[in-house]
Amino acid sequence: MSDTIVFVPAWNEEASLPGVLDELRARLPSVDVLLVDDGSTDRTAEIAADRGAQVLSFGENRGLRAGIAAGYAYAGEHGYAFAGRVDADGQHPVDELARLLEIVRAGEADVAVGSRFATGDGYGAYRYEPSPSRRFGTAVLRRAMKAALGRPFLDATSGMYAVNARAMPILAEPYESGAPEVESLLRLREAGLSVVEVPVHMRERASGESKLRGGKAVKLVLTVAGTLALYGVWRRFRGAGR
Repeated sequence: MSDTIVFVPAWNEEASLPGVLDELRARLPSVDVLLVDDGSTDRTAEIAADRGAQVLSFGENRGLRAGIAAGYAYAGEHGYAFAGRVDADGQHPVDELARLLEIVRAGEADVAVGSRFATGDGYGAYRYEPSPSRRFGTAVLRRAMKAALGRPFLDATSGMYAVNARAMPILAEPYESGAPEVESLLRLREAGLSVVEVPVHMRERASGESKLRGGKAVKLVLTVAGTLALYGVWRRFRGAGR
């Protein structure tokens, strides 16, 4: 068994999933791969099994937050030292995930998050041109996350993660909000784990729509605001109980 597992949450992704799994096998041949099948009604689970991935299937559609928690729980319960997460829509290049895993393996952080908006050598500041609604949503998210985390975080909704074993049980807890990536960052901060935001390139998604497009931008901003509010209430409650 490898010491590293990469999990892919998926719901009815038979069109894009083969390319994602083939890329994982080609670029990270030594890792184990887990498909978290969120009650798909198409051939998603069958495709994953045919390509040699481990498959964890829900009997019903439970939503992304359940898939994320299940992926980290599986990694921790099966004794993996490191875990990665990529989306099933083909947006996340595996070579970029490999960079995140290297950072975590080297002990430079407990968690590395791939960011479309962070800058660095070979990663320009304006490599992604957002739509007006996306620009609005991103700006509000950045302000909210800076207030909550005490430092800037540019891509709080990114789903490209690499984590070590310390982070797995924290990220495996059930998510209470509709913004699990944001809730993840808040939990990690509360636990005192180190999180780095790493500039990456991402592709256009092969299917589906962005969470920050049109009316979805407003809905996500409201969801994040609710997540941050609940987080604040929880922290005050916890502090009062000490």
